[in-house]
Order: sequence, then C-alpha cells, then structure tokens
Amino acid sequence: MTIKLENVGIAVRDLEETIAFFTDLGLTVVGRDTVSGDWTDTAVGLDGNHAKIAMLQTPDGHGQLELFEYIHPDAIETAPTLPNEIGMHRVAFSVDNIDKALEIAAKHGCHPLRGVATYGDIYKLSYVRGPSGIIVMLAEALKKD
Repeated sequence: MTIKLENVGIAVRDLEETIAFFTDLGLTVVGRDTVSGDWTDTAVGLDGNHAKIAMLQTPDGHGQLELFEYIHPDAIETAPTLPNEIGMHRVAFSVDNIDKALEIAAKHGCHPLRGVATYGDIYKLSYVRGPSGIIVMLAEALKKD
C-alpha cells in the first residue's frame, strides 16, 4: 500500500481573511468551491453540510491546506487550542526569513505566542496565533543549503 499526505483541512471563521494571511506568507490559491449535498454529508459525517472551501498550496508544490468556512450548519466557536492539548495541534512551515514572516503575520494582527526561539543549531522558530485561532509554526533553518 502507498500513502501520501494530500492536505490538512482547517475550519475557519472567515475564509477571505485566512486566505489573505496564508497567501501573504507565500501560499497560492489553487482552487475554490462551495460544496454541499449527499456526498459531502457522507464524506464529512455531518447532515446538511454546506461550506465554502479553498485549496492553498505551498510554493514547493508539496504541501496543501484546505480551508473551509461553514455556511450550514453554523460553525461552533471553541476556545483557541493550547500547545499542550490533545488533538490537531498546528500547521508548520519552513521559511527562509522568520523575521519577514513574522512581519507579514503582524500585518494580519497575528503575533507569536511568546517569541522566537532557537532549537540547537538547527532552527529559529516561533508559534503564531493565526486567523481563527490557528497555531502556525514558522521555522527558519539556521544552516542554509
């Protein structure tokens, strides 16, 4: 059996705001749609499922995010995820300049949870609270290829 990661799906409060955040960081919108019907009810396991979706791709062509904003049923607000909670935790991106990435995030009102840390001589990294409370890890390799 062969397996590969297709994408990471994230429910968001405001699709356009979240698209703006991730496209400013360098991702590209590769598709948009509004989905509903029996097939979505079955696939998602939610009756009356109706959502606006957008597929975003990283510049290297390997990573994708599927963002979705529920039209029906109403989205359920939850407290933002904490770094030590069980379950879906964060989405992580390698960046070539963490300071520039943090400047872009700040333009969207998104700031590090605490600051920028250095992991050995491998990475400078930071967790940012993004749109809809998404935790986004940004990591800059300290040793460039």
